[in-house]
Amino acid sequence: MADFYYDQAAGLRRLFAGPPLQVVTFVAGCEGVGRSVTVANLGVAVARLGREVMIIDENSSRDDIASAFGLMPRFDLLDLLEGRASLAEVILQPMHGLRVLPAARAASKLGCLSASQRQALLESMAGLSPAMDLILVDASMAHPQGFSPFGLVSQDTVVVLSGSSASITEAYAMIKKVSHAYARRHFRILVNKVRSLHEGRMIYDNIARVCAQRGVAQLEFAGAVVLDEALRQASQLGRPLLAHAPGSPAAAAIRDVAADLPCWIHGGGEGAGLEQFVQQLLHLSQRITPNLLRA
Repeated sequence: MADFYYDQAAGLRRLFAGPPLQVVTFVAGCEGVGRSVTVANLGVAVARLGREVMIIDENSSRDDIASAFGLMPRFDLLDLLEGRASLAEVILQPMHGLRVLPAARAASKLGCLSASQRQALLESMAGLSPAMDLILVDASMAHPQGFSPFGLVSQDTVVVLSGSSASITEAYAMIKKVSHAYARRHFRILVNKVRSLHEGRMIYDNIARVCAQRGVAQLEFAGAVVLDEALRQASQLGRPLLAHAPGSPAAAAIRDVAADLPCWIHGGGEGAGLEQFVQQLLHLSQRITPNLLRA
């Protein structure tokens, strides 16, 4: 009888709970493809659709997520874990429905946190209000373990590339390494800085065909963002593109990707909440082999 009531309660929680937390990590095989700018603008576009969004930023440079909004973070997530700041002091909120969590220093130390630091991270994230619908991770290319653990735990990993041959080559090399090292077999491709959606689709078709022929991974097309002077202007001004030039071709492309993003949830299962996601992240961070991808 106790088991019956437990199962019934669990079923009611699933019935009345909101959609599961969606976590999407954005990675790149090389610099200069516009990954961070794209993540920042996607966060704006999705927040404008009424979802609660948090961007976790693993990067520490003038091209980080905060700079896309003309902001300068005072603290990093590591300051919270070491007791120097509260979560409210670490998180930035550039607009309603969108929060930015600077985490460059913390991301590099996830695998060696103390038990008290892991508990502090879990308790802080579990206490976030309102609850998150979507987490976008802007993953660093310089992760000490060779690849961001966020990219392994999240439901979707999006590889951002441009139309240059070097970008395509490096993106394929990264997909191949991650696939072989961690058995990650599904990636989405977002093509930046192209002249048209047709060109972006052609680039995707080529890399997807090679991956399929060589048994590397299954790829899906996430979209394409055209090369647009408005993007450069918005970045220089520290403003999101959707505020600076909402009618620009690049803004329209980003809105298209944002509209599709809620349908991306890949694989089976019921999904997880934020606390479970953080637990999985910490568990994996302590177990993946450092520099495995650099070998």
